Amino acid sequence: MPKSAEIILKPGRDKSVHHRHPWLFSGAIERVDGSPEPGDIVRVRAANGEFLAHAYYNSRSQIALRLLSWDEFDTIDAPWWTRMIERAIARRIPLSNLTGTNSYRLIYSEADGLPGLIVDRYADYLVCQFLTAGIERIRTHIVDVLWERLRPEAMIDLSDNDVRKLEGLAASGGVIRGTEPVGQVVIHENGFRYAVDLGHGQKTGYYLDQRLNRSHVAGLASGRRVLDCFCYSGGFTIPILASSPVSVTCIDSSEPALEILRANVAMLTEDRPELSAGEIEFANANVFEELRKFRDQDRRFDMIVLDPPKLAASQSQVERAKRAYKDLNLLALKLLSHGGILATFSCSGAISRQDLQGVVAWAATDAKRRVQVVDHLGQGEDHPVLASFPESEYLKGLICRVE
Repeated sequence: MPKSAEIILKPGRDKSVHHRHPWLFSGAIERVDGSPEPGDIVRVRAANGEFLAHAYYNSRSQIALRLLSWDEFDTIDAPWWTRMIERAIARRIPLSNLTGTNSYRLIYSEADGLPGLIVDRYADYLVCQFLTAGIERIRTHIVDVLWERLRPEAMIDLSDNDVRKLEGLAASGGVIRGTEPVGQVVIHENGFRYAVDLGHGQKTGYYLDQRLNRSHVAGLASGRRVLDCFCYSGGFTIPILASSPVSVTCIDSSEPALEILRANVAMLTEDRPELSAGEIEFANANVFEELRKFRDQDRRFDMIVLDPPKLAASQSQVERAKRAYKDLNLLALKLLSHGGILATFSCSGAISRQDLQGVVAWAATDAKRRVQVVDHLGQGEDHPVLASFPESEYLKGLICRVE
């Protein structure tokens, strides 16, 4: 790539850069001076020639520029990438010192100044996602730094290949370095053990972003009949069981996930034989259909957890997703007893907090229930929200009292 490769923006399209937003779309570009290849580092300039930022460029992506540094005198080279990786790891030192937790996010893309790179720690294993052309170009250096600094048993690529496709990248996955784990890996979170299938799980196998919310929700479960929807492998179920509920009903459409949940329940009772977990019921079913069946059976619960997968991948899907969230919350409200608790979440970045609360209000009107929002939940500190990049806040949750 010629060292002088530069991207000149259209007049008036530099406002977001001054606000430190890390994305620029292709429509903001006036011209390209030079011949940068996808993933190459370029200098970004305003229409008047003012230096704005260093970025990596990809003409194949709608997000053509991902900004890395606003310091004109920075050199985006191997030492720069090393420093950024080390800083991200250093921010997680308090988490690495926690008793009873050995799994958390180490690098969170734009929020850590490394757009397109996600690294999660699962006990002695690192799970990586290389999502952009710029990150793909320096993959080997990233792997070398992480391997040298952290000495994991193995590094595993579980990249989201739908995202890579948007960048013009081929599918990617498999063991990068080290020894592939045999069977499931057992991790620790909040003092509980969980079996995680790093090779075949959804995305990174287990959702670390709900760590704090699991404890919060479980603290409300004692003495209640609990329904855990989209339970997957039991992130919420396990701490809820440890909180002595009357009963727990778990629904998920994935039988392999429920098999892991059963193994996690077995580990819980092994670790804490004094617990009286009450009744536990597993349903391998579509959640919407199962909730309708429970409604028709006039079943009642004192607490319902709704943690569905992403329902809106883009702005174009928001309205359809809001209708689905509304239907889901409406069904839950019809099953809750007076004074019951609804813990409802959205992990769709395109769905705002206002959207989620509006959906619950809409459902409450149709269900003819009085719903009070008593708490707002979000991502843990290992998934920080960059103030200049609201898109880094994707997980939203509400704790509601239903009358």
